[in-house]
Amino acid sequence: MGQPKLAVRHLNKTFQSQRRPLVVLQDINLNIYPNEFVCIVGKSGCGKSTLLNIVAGLVPPTSGQVLMDGVAVQGPGRDRGLVFQSYTLFPWLTVAQNIGYGLKLQRLPKPERRQRVAYYLDVVGLTQFAKAYPKQLSGGMKQRVAIARALANEPDVLLMDEPFGALDAQTKEQMQQFVLNLWEQTHVTVLMITHDVEEAIFLSQRIYVMSAHPGQIKAEIGIDLPTQRDMELKLTPEFLQIKRQVVHTMRDRLEPG
Repeated sequence: MGQPKLAVRHLNKTFQSQRRPLVVLQDINLNIYPNEFVCIVGKSGCGKSTLLNIVAGLVPPTSGQVLMDGVAVQGPGRDRGLVFQSYTLFPWLTVAQNIGYGLKLQRLPKPERRQRVAYYLDVVGLTQFAKAYPKQLSGGMKQRVAIARALANEPDVLLMDEPFGALDAQTKEQMQQFVLNLWEQTHVTVLMITHDVEEAIFLSQRIYVMSAHPGQIKAEIGIDLPTQRDMELKLTPEFLQIKRQVVHTMRDRLEPG
């Protein structure tokens, strides 16, 4: 498959506490190839968010490396866009201003900035809400703005941390379909973490399953499903068989050794 766009090599993270060191991540190794959509799935507390924050350059590892195109990550960078569970929008800025915020920091010329904001407003279907403020939007719309803001910086990899965890079930499914369609349209490389097994299977081409205490990669599971997907896919025998495999992998204890 060639060189991975994003690679994690022998990554460990230990937090120091007054009682004893807490090992959160142990010997994490994974590869994300160009234009892939990969999910990391695991129970709450397994270290998924810590891993994503290290990949984003927000938290340093205790040891090991994160590599972008073979170059070690030293901190945050424009090559990695990040979308959190909370929308993290600026309430005093309009939708268009939120999307263009990073471009303004980059001092992109105004005409180019307006053009790019308009493009991503169209991509996420929010052109008519360009002048609206976050308080006027639904939860799903706010998350679409957050995704558009991350994509407007044209990152090499989009990192998503439980992006639909705060949404109701119906909106969550709508956003899953939206993100899948968006990925098919843009082919941005995506690494997303979630504890929702169905979400991970529906969206991704590969899944890494994590175990907890300490967080380790327990298994890598390929998702052999059609590229074109809709919600009916979740009811098919093929989907349910993969779900059974992932759930059993998460449930079984990691073998010693």
